Amino acid sequence: MITSVERRRRWSQDEKERLVAASLEPGANVSEVARVAGLHVSQLFRWRKELCRHGEASIAPFVPVEIGSSALPREVAEAPLTTTTRRHHRD
Repeated sequence: MITSVERRRRWSQDEKERLVAASLEPGANVSEVARVAGLHVSQLFRWRKELCRHGEASIAPFVPVEIGSSALPREVAEAPLTTTTRRHHRD
């Protein structure tokens, strides 16, 4: 027997962002975040996908680059290389 009509809940953008941020925390359990909020986990995953896609669109694909002098300081140019290992060849 149905006693009431359940209406859809309207989530504000701030609420969505807060729940998505909570689900993205290190060690967070997405199912647990959704359950505590009274939300189906698939809806939270949809919001994550939408908000992350929206965030990517706001990031510039290129960043400014500052090009410095191509001449190396004398100390760096004359320093011996220590990052490579020399191999001795057997004769």
